[in-house]
Amino acid sequence: MHSGAIRRRLALGLAVLTASGLLAVAAPGEAQAASAHCPGRKVRSLPFSTGTVLVYKRGGYVCAVTLTKKPGVKRKMSVSVQARGNRPVVDKGKYAYHAGPVTVHAGRRCVWLKGQVGRGKFSSGWILC
Repeated sequence: MHSGAIRRRLALGLAVLTASGLLAVAAPGEAQAASAHCPGRKVRSLPFSTGTVLVYKRGGYVCAVTLTKKPGVKRKMSVSVQARGNRPVVDKGKYAYHAGPVTVHAGRRCVWLKGQVGRGKFSSGWILC
């Protein structure tokens, strides 16, 4: 391989690394916050009046985070995940950005998700069966 071809490949590799770094920095905060807390792939985004419950799945585990539509102001928030036949796992308190993450082992069982931000609430019913 000639030195010109090597230089071109190095330049291309550097350009790809630079672009990926810029995309990581420029990604929306919501996407970064949620994916940083829950492993796996996003399977649902459940919006309600004051926020969104994001649901991730990996193996037999289900993870959820409640995000507020107006970050930065502390308000009452909660997130809950319950696998059918088990008790719910809950995180609640006064948060400025998100409640959770909470994770349960669901296997192939249905799960019930709940989220709250301020006065807005969400309840899914049994899903992901």
